[in-house]
Amino acid sequence: WYVQEGKQWYQRRVRGKDATIPLTEEGAGKWFGETKESLGLDFPNLPYLIDGDVKLTESLAIMRYLGRKFDMMPDDLAKGDMMELVIQSQRMDLGKISYNPDFENLKEGFITKFKVFLKRFTAFVVKPFIFGSKVTYVDILAYEYLDQIRALTPESFTGEVSKYMQRVADLPNIAEWLKSDECTNKTYTINSPMAPGWPGFPNKA
Repeated sequence: WYVQEGKQWYQRRVRGKDATIPLTEEGAGKWFGETKESLGLDFPNLPYLIDGDVKLTESLAIMRYLGRKFDMMPDDLAKGDMMELVIQSQRMDLGKISYNPDFENLKEGFITKFKVFLKRFTAFVVKPFIFGSKVTYVDILAYEYLDQIRALTPESFTGEVSKYMQRVADLPNIAEWLKSDECTNKTYTINSPMAPGWPGFPNKA
């Protein structure tokens, strides 16, 4: 995972080795026909994590588990919980307009509101990371979700928020993954390719 095994933390969180299966017709058939119900998962879904006797689904549950396992939890757990949900709400707001056929008319309102959030976010970040010198799972979550919104409104990411994003991207294992051929940012849409408003094709090399 991120601390112990380099790129695997970020790969599993954003894409996941197993989460690539349904991206092809053959893979989808295998997942729904054979794999999904054979793993002993309580609530079969993607992504999933199997770590010894621990079997989990749901992205945030997996992130919290890995945060506890690899000492990537914020020292202030209450503020960590708050920031996790604040960041998640920004991504959910993006999803709401992305799946709305009236996306073009809703986009500016979303961006205006998001810029207000960014001012509060940059004031909250202790530096170099959200809770100081320690990288936490909340930083990984923030980078993933904010990077998705950056694809929509890159002009909003200037100054301190841009520097924060770069600090996370420059973490050796994250940087290695982002440069790799397995980096989903290069090829996959942010939302469903069939999203009526904004699939979110990354404009990246």
